[in-house]
Amino acid sequence: MEAPAEACPFCHGAGFFRSGAPAGDPDFARLIPCSCTVSRLEAGRLARLERYSNLGPLSRFTFDNLVPRGRRSDAASQERFQKIVETSRKFAEQPEGWLVLLGPHGCGKTHLAAAIANYRLGRGKPALFILVPELLDHLRSTYRPDSEVSYDELFQQVKSSPLLVLDDLGSQATTPWAAEKLYQIVNSRFLERLPTVFTSSTPLEGLDERLRTRLEDAELSRVLLLEEKAPPSPEAESGLELLQHMTFEKFDVKRVDLSTEQRENLQEAFRAADNFAKKPSGWLVLGGETGCGKTHLAAAIGNYRVAQGLPVVFVSVPDFLDHLRATFNPQSPVSYDELFEKVKTAPLLILDDFGEQTSTPWAQAKLDQLINYRYNARLATVFTTSRNTEEMNARGERRMTSRLGDVELSRVISIMASDYRAGGLGRRPGERPPPRQTAYRRK
Repeated sequence: MEAPAEACPFCHGAGFFRSGAPAGDPDFARLIPCSCTVSRLEAGRLARLERYSNLGPLSRFTFDNLVPRGRRSDAASQERFQKIVETSRKFAEQPEGWLVLLGPHGCGKTHLAAAIANYRLGRGKPALFILVPELLDHLRSTYRPDSEVSYDELFQQVKSSPLLVLDDLGSQATTPWAAEKLYQIVNSRFLERLPTVFTSSTPLEGLDERLRTRLEDAELSRVLLLEEKAPPSPEAESGLELLQHMTFEKFDVKRVDLSTEQRENLQEAFRAADNFAKKPSGWLVLGGETGCGKTHLAAAIGNYRVAQGLPVVFVSVPDFLDHLRATFNPQSPVSYDELFEKVKTAPLLILDDFGEQTSTPWAQAKLDQLINYRYNARLATVFTTSRNTEEMNARGERRMTSRLGDVELSRVISIMASDYRAGGLGRRPGERPPPRQTAYRRK
């Protein structure tokens, strides 16, 4: 049999012992908790505080394992980050007012906020950490009949927490209900002057105006910018970031697997693209089968313009339509109007894989709006496509194909080369691509 646990020498397992004070003393017969009971009670209290904190996996984020000078290599950024760490430490030691930590994703603001909460827990003080979108989800779930906690109970807990950390403010769905609930929480803590830490990847000017005025209150709040958001590279801004290797210099215009006619045709397409890159005017339509080199030539035009410091937008048509649809999501970082206007009015637009998009009425309407605008404005545009006129007309895209076939505006080149990646296998020298691959043949 297992030996019984050794009893406490003071209470002998009872948890309490008598004070031993003489009769008549106020402490006579008073029960005093022994050290084992105190330890047990303290452990239980800390466990409750940890559950209350909602930190979960973030309990590992402390000041000790934080990179003290941040992730940036320049001295100015490192010095600024180090000062913010010290400010956060002082706040953790004595939370007063509000601390607003701003910066792009990955700059360390969530680590700092969690470190503050963990520091308070380590001192036996309560702190509640919660991601803003999850807070709103939890509040919504309290309306369910099977909810373990009532709406009022959860709402009051968040509003009155001695220290509250609201992580990722600005990432929540911006519905009227969500905006109102969040403002009620923030405003309540503002009026009560309760210590609060906010983190956000959204600049203050991008937040709801009512929240911004509270966060910017100079008497209550300290706003700390951990790191400036790096400006996008010209390639990323243009959409060519992953296609930087597609340049004119790297285009194989002397493919040995091609017939003389195919090679001359490919050289003609190369010259047309090179001339267009130097002086974009009108529309250039590059047709041909997948792998013939049309996307490389289109990207080479874009990369040439970027190298000259000139604006260009490169988009895959199916991806562009997907991005447009995604802007209807309340959490989209860009609005529909902003994205559509950027593409529609670009001084030079490259539309890759035109004709490969899902042929829904909505998609056709959006593309028709885009092409009609650029047609009327005579904006320089490059198209690549593996579709021919007959195929697209059969899908109800007659207006778009008529615009592309306008001889006064468009130059259409059907690249005869076979799929470069297949090395021309399966086609006799001089053999033309099948009819499906010949794009926009003029009659």
